[in-house]
Order: sequence, then structure tokens, then C-alpha cells
Amino acid sequence: MCETSSAYAKNLLDCHRFGDMGKIASRSSEPTGTKAFTAVWKAYRALLTRSEESKKKIGLCDSDFRVLQALLQNGPQRVNVLGAQIDLTTGSITTAIDRLESKWLVVRKFDPNDRRVRLVELTAKGRRIIERASVEHARNIEKAFRQLSRNKRFQLIGLLERVTRDASTRQRASE
Repeated sequence: MCETSSAYAKNLLDCHRFGDMGKIASRSSEPTGTKAFTAVWKAYRALLTRSEESKKKIGLCDSDFRVLQALLQNGPQRVNVLGAQIDLTTGSITTAIDRLESKWLVVRKFDPNDRRVRLVELTAKGRRIIERASVEHARNIEKAFRQLSRNKRFQLIGLLERVTRDASTRQRASE
């Protein structure tokens, strides 16, 4: 079974009783942190749904798409490096690679510099599929942002990166 972001998001949503938070946040016209969180969360869910529909159309689940895309962008990778790069556990990355290998989309090869290490590499078929899938996926996601000008996109990216950095810094400080 593919590890999907939407299953994780749904669990997180249920755990935090997001629906209740949204109702509380919408009662006030103040731009509170909770309202900002709710807006980002709703946008994330909508984009995630669009992304998963795009991947499903081409017959790939989220983890398979991420594996193939990482290999397309970075070339052959060690299994553990690939898993860490796309945020899959060792068990999940092994399962994904087994599944992709059974479809002849990737192949495991010995590292020429260290025969103890196995590299994962795209096959010609895998490369054709992920090149086509990446273009289609990018086109689909681009449609979601078409109402934002180039400058608005830069602003959005900057703001989200700033919030991410601040939240990550505060999280590390509290550990």
C-alpha cells in the first residue's frame, strides 16, 4: 500500500479536531494565528487533493511519484539516501522500490565504488513515465496558482518560508 500524504493529513486533521478550530477561528474578523493556520491548512488540503488526482491519473501513488521524481532530478541514489530525501521510512522506501522494480520503472544496481551498496536507478520506461508525469503534474498545480501574479507568488513563498523557519526554530528551541 502506498504511503500517502492525505492519509497522514486526515489523521492529523482528526486528531486536532480541525473542524472545531475552523469554526472558532471564523467567528472573529481579526487575522489571528488560528485563522492563518486554518487558511493554510485548507489551501494545503485543496492542493494535496489536486496533486493526488494528478498522480492517480497517470497510475502512480504519492510515494512512487516522489521516488521517481527524486531519481529523475538527482540521478541514481542509495536506498537510504533516497528515503530520507523524500521523507519515507526504511520500510516504506523498500516497499516503494520493490513495487516500482516489479513494474520495470527502477532497477537496483551495485555501486561501482562500493559493491556493498545498492543504488536505485530509473529504467528507460521509468524515465519516460516520470518525465511525462512531472510535466502533467506541474501543469495541474500551475492551474491552482494561476490567479496569483508572479509577484504575489513570490510574496506567498516568502511568507510561508518565514513561518516555516520560525516554527522550526521554536520547535528546536523547545526540545
